[in-house]
Amino acid sequence: MEHQELDEEILYTVAQTFKALGDPTRIRILHLLAQRECSVTEIAETLHLKQSTVSHQLAVLKSLRLVKFRREGTTLYYSHDDDHVIQLLEQTIDHVSHK
Repeated sequence: MEHQELDEEILYTVAQTFKALGDPTRIRILHLLAQRECSVTEIAETLHLKQSTVSHQLAVLKSLRLVKFRREGTTLYYSHDDDHVIQLLEQTIDHVSHK
């Protein structure tokens, strides 16, 4: 079977996605959003983080299409954007938790 090179743009985006998933705060946020949709305030309160920290991390996750949002009045509600990423995250958690 012949080796097929990855497109440079795909390669870069994959690396950026793994880099984003390498941050404990972003993992915590994604893990929460895999369970339910939340506002920035709900995420901050649930994970005991500052709202500014949550907003910054959500911007990173949104730029990689790992989270999405919907607006209800003046409040933004975030959820995960791709089941593939959540499956990868859950499989990794299972792998690390496996004894």
